[in-house]
Amino acid sequence: MTPPTTPPPLHPARRDAGTTRRDVVSFVRRGERLTPSRRDSWDRLSPEYVLDPPRGERDTLPADGARLDLEEVFGRRAELVVEVGSGLGENIVAAATAHPERDHLGVEVYLPGLAQTLSRVEKAEHPRNLRLLPLDAQRALPAMLPEASISELWVYFADPWPKARHHKRRLINPSFLDAVLPLLAPGGQLRLATDWAQYAHHMRRQLDTRPELELVHPDGPRPEGVSSDSVPEGMATTGWAPRYGGRVKTSFEAKGMQAGRLIWDLAYRRL
Repeated sequence: MTPPTTPPPLHPARRDAGTTRRDVVSFVRRGERLTPSRRDSWDRLSPEYVLDPPRGERDTLPADGARLDLEEVFGRRAELVVEVGSGLGENIVAAATAHPERDHLGVEVYLPGLAQTLSRVEKAEHPRNLRLLPLDAQRALPAMLPEASISELWVYFADPWPKARHHKRRLINPSFLDAVLPLLAPGGQLRLATDWAQYAHHMRRQLDTRPELELVHPDGPRPEGVSSDSVPEGMATTGWAPRYGGRVKTSFEAKGMQAGRLIWDLAYRRL
């Protein structure tokens, strides 16, 4: 598998990938232009850190039969942590640096975010246990990874898609869960966080009913304080996780806190 040496160009027919009625996804492809510093990080570090599997009908999809051999990718066998929507890389780079005994895979389709992650990689003195996958997680992960291969799956501050007409684009939905939960090893954990109370309520309704999951903190209280956004009626008062010590405060979380919103953490275990 040969990593890309330049940002993958978007074919005109693919620029609005994920916006058709037949293929609703949770992300929007924004501007792909890179600042000079991010371009420099990409050119130097993407061959080592950004995986470039054969593509399918769109540049966010793997080709049929494309697989990730984790032992080949990382050069060893170790527990695998996957972050879906790794953003600017603040969390995944910090985690890889703090835990050299684990392997870490950040899944992110936003090119400037990938390039910024590479810049953080350099500042962190090039952790060897980190790779980036620039594909649609819901479609790529179950196609490319074997079942029970992930020790922890992280989804932090995903787009809440607050408008009712956009709720179908929320990442935490039955299709996504059907796709990724089989990848969690028995006893593996799914960790989530959001600064939107409505989305936290949505996640609880989706996740609490999954028979393959159990809450890690069934008696955990809801976050303390008053939120600037509307907390829905019927919001669960228990079952919330304390802030995970392995999650750094990212720019997304900081913006939510500055806006006066509470931070809602969840943790589930694969039965």
